[in-house]
Amino acid sequence: MGEWKELPLSNLLSFGNGKKKPDSEGEIPIYGGNGILGYSSDYNYDGETIVIGRVGAYCGAVYYENKPIWISDNALSAKPKGDYSTKFLYYFLKAKDLNQYAGGSSHPLVTQTLLNSLEFEVCVDSYEQKAIASVLSSLDDKIDLLHRQNKTLEAMAETRFRQWFVEEAEESWEDILLGDIADINPTYKLKKGEVASYLEMSNVSNSTFNPSGWTKREFSSGMKFQNGDTLLARITPCLENGKTCFVTFLDEDEIGWGSTEYIVIRMKQPFHPFISYIIARDKDFREFAISTMSGSSGRQRASANVIKEFDLKLPPAPIIEELNNHLAGIVPKLEINSNQIHTLEKLRDTLLPKLMSGEVRVEL
Repeated sequence: MGEWKELPLSNLLSFGNGKKKPDSEGEIPIYGGNGILGYSSDYNYDGETIVIGRVGAYCGAVYYENKPIWISDNALSAKPKGDYSTKFLYYFLKAKDLNQYAGGSSHPLVTQTLLNSLEFEVCVDSYEQKAIASVLSSLDDKIDLLHRQNKTLEAMAETRFRQWFVEEAEESWEDILLGDIADINPTYKLKKGEVASYLEMSNVSNSTFNPSGWTKREFSSGMKFQNGDTLLARITPCLENGKTCFVTFLDEDEIGWGSTEYIVIRMKQPFHPFISYIIARDKDFREFAISTMSGSSGRQRASANVIKEFDLKLPPAPIIEELNNHLAGIVPKLEINSNQIHTLEKLRDTLLPKLMSGEVRVEL
């Protein structure tokens, strides 16, 4: 087994500052304090790089890239010293929850000085580092593959919807509103204090249907939902960023709950439930929803009463049935992949602190 030592991070990593976000547009990721915030044609780091959120509620968040990236002034870079493994140190920093060390109360901040001063017991054997990173990377690779499969399946569903409901819609078809074919904020019952599945806004994805996790919490007040519902984040910047979820993670007949900043959409018969999610992701709908937001600067919201006024063309029954059949073949695959993702993420998150503390060792 390899050697473990108590060391400051300054012995393991060289930290660097980011720079102001460039104006150019391209395909190179721009990292801010909470992950990717845009894309550029310029880069200021290349190769294996660890990105650490520097400021704000998510400061201390850790990301890994092995390609050209731009790190903005809301983040820091970290590169390994000597022959230490970048991937291992990425996982090591994730396990240490750097946010807990942030200075400042109203504006939490992680600085190079702070990071350099932190001391931890860490594996310093490069062979064991790479073995540990390999175990965790293999799980992340499987998770990433399942996410990409789901993105492809979602794209297939969205393409078919736009083809039949938008691009090939005929003028003779009936003009309808979203509220005619979907219940907006349907009524469900949960007693105050009842323990139920709770979905944090931060766990809702900007780009895919399945959330990154959920918890059990006593119900106090918030929006209630069931499997088959779509949750649309209605507040800025979550709506603009695309936070949307299709609920599949509850038990049969279970009622879940979450933020009051969700709008809950549930399709009426004869429409497949997943159509609510496709509509919520549709570019025309999102432009409409964003254009109707109101409220003070920084706290603008879309209204459920306005959302239901989104207009559509109603296709003939045979087209609706064909889309339903198409989705009936796709959605079960999405759910299977989502369940596998959740299982693998739980395994990875269980192993991470044990591997990084030496409680679980990897055979070399």
